[in-house]
Amino acid sequence: MCNVALETFTNLIYSQGRTRLDLSRSLVAALKSAASSLSLSPGVQLHAFSIKSGLLCSNLFVRNGLIHLYARFGHLPAARRLFVSAPRLDTASWNILLAAHLRSTATSPDLHVRQARYLFDEIPRKDRVSFTTMIMGLDQHGYAAEAVDLFRDMMVAGVTPNEVTLASVIASCCRLGTRVASAGKIVHDVAVKCGLDEFILVATNLVHAYAVSLNFEDAESIFNEMPEKNTVTWNVLLKGYAKAGWIKQARSLFERIPEKDLVSWGTIIGGYVLSDSLKEAILAFREMLRKVDSRPNEVMLVDIVSACSRRNAINEGQQLHSVIVKAGLDCHPFVQATIIHFYAECGLMELAFLQFRCRNHESISSWNALIAGFIRNDEVDAARYMFDRMPERDVVSWSTMIAGYAQNGHHSLALELFDVMQTTGIQPNEITLVCVLSAIAGCGSLEQGKWVHDYIKKHDVPMTDNLSAGLIDMYAKCGSVHNAIQLFGDVRGRSFKVSPWNAVICGLAMHGHAKASLAIFSDLLRTSIMPNSITFLGVLSACCHAGLVDIGREYFKTMRVYDLQPNIKHYGCMVDLLGRTGKLEEADGLIALMPMEPDVIIWGSMLAAARTHGKIEIGERAAERLARLDPGHGASRVLVSNMYADAGLWDDVSLVRRAMGSGGLKKAAGQSSII
Repeated sequence: MCNVALETFTNLIYSQGRTRLDLSRSLVAALKSAASSLSLSPGVQLHAFSIKSGLLCSNLFVRNGLIHLYARFGHLPAARRLFVSAPRLDTASWNILLAAHLRSTATSPDLHVRQARYLFDEIPRKDRVSFTTMIMGLDQHGYAAEAVDLFRDMMVAGVTPNEVTLASVIASCCRLGTRVASAGKIVHDVAVKCGLDEFILVATNLVHAYAVSLNFEDAESIFNEMPEKNTVTWNVLLKGYAKAGWIKQARSLFERIPEKDLVSWGTIIGGYVLSDSLKEAILAFREMLRKVDSRPNEVMLVDIVSACSRRNAINEGQQLHSVIVKAGLDCHPFVQATIIHFYAECGLMELAFLQFRCRNHESISSWNALIAGFIRNDEVDAARYMFDRMPERDVVSWSTMIAGYAQNGHHSLALELFDVMQTTGIQPNEITLVCVLSAIAGCGSLEQGKWVHDYIKKHDVPMTDNLSAGLIDMYAKCGSVHNAIQLFGDVRGRSFKVSPWNAVICGLAMHGHAKASLAIFSDLLRTSIMPNSITFLGVLSACCHAGLVDIGREYFKTMRVYDLQPNIKHYGCMVDLLGRTGKLEEADGLIALMPMEPDVIIWGSMLAAARTHGKIEIGERAAERLARLDPGHGASRVLVSNMYADAGLWDDVSLVRRAMGSGGLKKAAGQSSII
């Protein structure tokens, strides 16, 4: 096509009857063709002719064609020079350069977006193309909120959108989800008013937007009224159902899709995984392998194998592994790593290691999965052995090993490894830093904690909720409550997760600042952030330290309001609280109602409380249970001995002390026994 245009242009140059208008029109056509060619060389020749003929300065269409040509081949500086040196410009000139900035990937995309926005603001007369180009660019580069705001500006300016504008801004609404449900409705109204709602691209994106915001009534209404649907249209509604957990509606819609593609199958399988319907997910996967010619993508395989890992579904996972091997799909590095992770998660480290040995050892992800597996199964030395033999390490490798040491109480080794990591040039990420902070908290090394905090500031590491929670927890456990509270004050206004709140609530409770801890919990309840089980553990701990029985009871009951089931730690806090305040009969009754077996900590709390309040019978029963759970629990025997001594039962004291020496205790018939 380019050669034909150039040949036509060349013939015109040498023709006798050519006019300057003919020449300029032919040159513009040739430039357009050159922009779609594989080489810049023909365009450079045309550029030279435009200068020689004077058309570059006299004809704006020629100059715009050249700007587009250089922009198309990524030569943004050349495009800018042509733009800046133009004797005059029109809106098309601005739009071409604007699109070039948004399309460029030569350096930082974010930098080009900022430059494009500056350029957009400078356009004297913005038209529909200007707004649409900028909105599309913002959406494609992840600036969804800015794209929606610019669309509002477009409406205020009285510029009418087209179907591409609407499709782009609706896509931005989808990315923002329920945060801008009202914006999606406004865009829908504009589409109807402009008669653009019947365009399949616009209608499909509207279905997607309403589904993302969980407004299925409007999503279904638009979907059902569409005169024409493509597979993408079906898939966006299917995805909405699946993500919302409406698996029955998803399956019903899936069965009606005329032409299912890999996205359709992946969405329904993902829906089954999300709804914890593992059997149905595997059946759908097998059905897909029979009916679809294309190979499933690695994301689908990783999702379904990971679901088997979470459920500890060994049989299902091994069946799926067999299907994957037969289909030749186990060669992908991430699939291989996920299979290793599956076996490790199920405690089958021999099979995990066998899978590793039988496959490509060049994949870092497989090494990382195996190391994480050893750590998960408390084989830290084996994990370090593999780590030291890795041919190459990435930030995940270092983070995994550091986390392994921190989680298993080897805090000094975790910090030593972090120091080594610093010499490799690999920058730690959020996960690395959170693990390092956990190790520092375990060591109680405040100076090292401050160094990490300074590192985060110096390197402009984003202060995520998890990272701020790690810092708050570190400061609290290192004894610097003031720094913990100060940091929480800095981040609380921009927190979207409960983790920073949990860190400060638990930290204050740990140091006995019950009033402050409960005050922050009250502040949390006034936000849109939902408390979780860790939050209530901190709250109950605060009540326990302060002896606030009535408040503790109330908060313990409140857990069910948030659909949270108390676990053994919550029961342990309540037993400790009731025991400390002398309400041992109530504590004993609570233990009887526990849905799980009490552990050593709970019976130890009861024994300590019984000794403090002179409840011999309850103390003996607690000691007996302790002895059954942990025959070597020496501290419990000391408590029993002291309890008898406080009550003046010196014969029993002697008996317990002899038992401590011999390793067992027997009492006369008719009396309680500690064995």
